[in-house]
Amino acid sequence: MDYIQAVILAIIEGITEFLPISSTGHMIIASSFFGIAHDDFTKLFTVVIQLGAILSVVVLYFKRFFQTLDFYFKLLVAFIPAVVFGLLFSKKIDALLENPITVAVSLVIGGIVLLKVDDWFTQKEETQETEKISYATALKIGLFQCLAMIPGVSRSGASIIGGMAQKLSRKTAAEFSFFLAVPTMLGATVKKCYDYYKDGFVLNHDQINFLIIGNIVAFIVAMLAIKSFIGYLSKHGFKMFGYYRIVAGLAILIIHFWIMKLTTI
Repeated sequence: MDYIQAVILAIIEGITEFLPISSTGHMIIASSFFGIAHDDFTKLFTVVIQLGAILSVVVLYFKRFFQTLDFYFKLLVAFIPAVVFGLLFSKKIDALLENPITVAVSLVIGGIVLLKVDDWFTQKEETQETEKISYATALKIGLFQCLAMIPGVSRSGASIIGGMAQKLSRKTAAEFSFFLAVPTMLGATVKKCYDYYKDGFVLNHDQINFLIIGNIVAFIVAMLAIKSFIGYLSKHGFKMFGYYRIVAGLAILIIHFWIMKLTTI
């Protein structure tokens, strides 16, 4: 990895983290294009810089994020499924992080879901404030979030749909998804760093700089993306993201098999 690649990956992360199009999936595709997807540091980098993007939520929603203990307990309940599944399937998840085909298929399937989700869940929502979400609802949203352990699924997309399935408005579901991202990505970052050092790797000077720059860039870009996304989602729904995912997924599949065909000639 070089500095230009680090900045590009961070920009991609900042733009895609809160959109239902899979930030991890896009970074896998980009890192595969750069030829660094199989590198252990790249895998660490793509997880750790998500924390920078997530911290933009704390800044933008500062007053609402720091509130009652009851709200934090609900976030904890929603976070628990990710901990359990993450510990059980961490090795399999790491293996999937190298596979663009998994990303492409997930993008297409997720795109089809997004085309239909606005029809599945009407806008007769019962809960309009994240503070009033029940513990049962929080747990169910956390279970939906676990689907995003498959690269290309989209953590924000899965958790937002999970919220809408519990009769939350698109806006409320998106905001709870943002809040839930903070403990989720903090936990993922700590675990990934622990595993990295446990496997005997040590960060050098350049790699530390990559992580610092990546987090700063992802943080700034994500702040702009959140504001745009909430406004668009509330007015227009998911269809545009669904079409994007399908086109992107099919394009990746076509390019992959075209390259495979050329290499066998």
